Amino acid sequence: MRVLIAGATGVIGRRLLPLLRARGHHVTAMVREPARAPSADLTVVADALDRDAVRAALLVARPDVIVHQLSALSDRGSLGLEVTARLRTEGTANLLTAARDAGVRRIVAQSIAFATAPEGDPVLDEDAPLYLDAPDEDWARTVQAVAELERLVLGAQGISGVALRYGTLYGPGTWYGRDGAIATAVAAGKLRMPEVAGGITSFVHVDDAAQAAVLAVESDVTGTFNVTDDEPAEASVWLPWFAEQLGGPAPRTIPADLAGRLLGWFTAYQLTELRGASNDRARLGLDWKPGRPSWRDGMADDER
Repeated sequence: MRVLIAGATGVIGRRLLPLLRARGHHVTAMVREPARAPSADLTVVADALDRDAVRAALLVARPDVIVHQLSALSDRGSLGLEVTARLRTEGTANLLTAARDAGVRRIVAQSIAFATAPEGDPVLDEDAPLYLDAPDEDWARTVQAVAELERLVLGAQGISGVALRYGTLYGPGTWYGRDGAIATAVAAGKLRMPEVAGGITSFVHVDDAAQAAVLAVESDVTGTFNVTDDEPAEASVWLPWFAEQLGGPAPRTIPADLAGRLLGWFTAYQLTELRGASNDRARLGLDWKPGRPSWRDGMADDER
């Protein structure tokens, strides 16, 4: 098949491209900066927020399948979140409009598994409601953009759609990789832990995330799928363990009622209220399973 990766220079896109080529697919890399273009069968240059440029790129590439891996989260802070929200809304709309003109039959899009509302069971499936009314403006905008991306992808006329809800990514090139922002803070003892740290994180290694995208490209199934490992973990478990693996000090604890002020809203939310995500649907629908079933094994491999 002819496959176009939008976001081919991202942490998953870089891994996905050679996997698809190794399986005999003709792969086009859509990039914004030509100097960063990876080795692909074809490279097209377009900013996903430029509708005309996206249309021109797809008419050149003529893919059967689009893989939407666009984000700007390497730009930390509110700016990265704002641009990523636009890529999930405007960027997705631009890709789908151009896809119809280019004869695309399928789109596989990156979503997130930790956008669910903090209610109900500790580990939730894909039918759980999203946290659209989160009290934090940045997170509410992020979740609303995720909801719009999934609505566009799954509702596109004449194009079958899949939304892969990735868990918290770890591995080289991520915030949890040795040089990443989270790992650096943990190693330096700067990420403090609330006294009650019952928030549950579902992790997934970037290589396992890329493998799920390969299967989604080659499948005919549609819908949303959580792509996470088999061991959702409370912050009180994974954070001290991660600090030990990095050779850092045990995280200092802080009063729960000060967590939001000292850590920032989202970090406090992750460590205290976040729900985990079940991967049962991806196992059945995509015939996918994580190569690293536990974050314990995967993070140990990456950090030692």
